[in-house]
Amino acid sequence: MPPAIILKMELLRRAGFSMPKMKTKSSAKKRFRVRPGGTVKRGQAFKRHILTKKTTKNKRQLRGAVDVHDTNMNSIRAMMPFA
Repeated sequence: MPPAIILKMELLRRAGFSMPKMKTKSSAKKRFRVRPGGTVKRGQAFKRHILTKKTTKNKRQLRGAVDVHDTNMNSIRAMMPFA
């Protein structure tokens, strides 16, 4: 970091200012649950409305929860820093 920013941060720290708190995104805590093993589960999409044109097999296979894919885990961790 540039020296000017480091100096400004040091002056703010001495004045009693602390950095803002890290917060969990409210939307993320409603949609995801972290399992004990560290994997994250999520609900299935496409199961809320317009169900008449979906087949019974399709609706049955959309039941239950599934894991969040590995490629999306970085964004989930950013939204839920304490999970």
